[in-house]
Amino acid sequence: MARVLKIEINGRPADVQDVHRVATWNYGHFTSMQVREGAVRGLDLHLQRLNRASQALFGEGATDDGDRIREFIRHALGEQRAASVRVTVVPQVGAPPLTDVMVSVSEPVSDAPQPALRVRTTTYERELPHLKHVATMGLTYHWLQAREAGFDDVLFVGRDGVLREGSVWNVAFWHEQQVVWPEAAVLPGITMQLLQTALTRIGVPWSSRRLTLDDLPTLRAAAATNSHCPSQPLAGIDETVFPGDGGALPDALNTAWAEVPWDLV
Repeated sequence: MARVLKIEINGRPADVQDVHRVATWNYGHFTSMQVREGAVRGLDLHLQRLNRASQALFGEGATDDGDRIREFIRHALGEQRAASVRVTVVPQVGAPPLTDVMVSVSEPVSDAPQPALRVRTTTYERELPHLKHVATMGLTYHWLQAREAGFDDVLFVGRDGVLREGSVWNVAFWHEQQVVWPEAAVLPGITMQLLQTALTRIGVPWSSRRLTLDDLPTLRAAAATNSHCPSQPLAGIDETVFPGDGGALPDALNTAWAEVPWDLV
């Protein structure tokens, strides 16, 4: 885990009461991003995510002004030009829909993929899956169970048998010379959205469709995508081992990712 360098709330240093409240009141939402040279890929999508989630969790009167949050991020970064940044929005004590914005700045995380991961599936559906909320006990429990069983990570399957999302990532597959994403109730990851737009731009076909465990043997490769890495290869899921297809999937994802522009904070 990257070392935390600074935590601010509403543009000021967080004190012990702030940290205690956020740690013990499990209600809020967040977004995580990688900053390089003071810029972020998909910054507008991160800000839109925060605004939509605030309205969903705190009511229509709650909005997260993009300019205000950008200023909080800039202030927390200070002279730090490369970092991992998490923006967490929580309700003000006794004053919803007013919110507090906590910005955590950590050391930057490499976007280079790890060795291909072995993943197992489990039946689990996140609450409010379209939101990146702080209620993460369920997904963390299943991730730890997978690790204890000798796997690297976990992929969630709905009670309907449809493949959904990984613990903290979206999953992409390679099938018949195109990228395929599961069509299900999942978090629309910022990296996934940026990749889909970029894949279209570079002429690589992609689609979303309903996928089940029975489909896994027909797929040629799989990768996890999130803010840390756009193309983390998966060696296998449960008993299915992917042949890899010569790196076609990571090549497509990495080529698309290189086309995504950086936005100054």
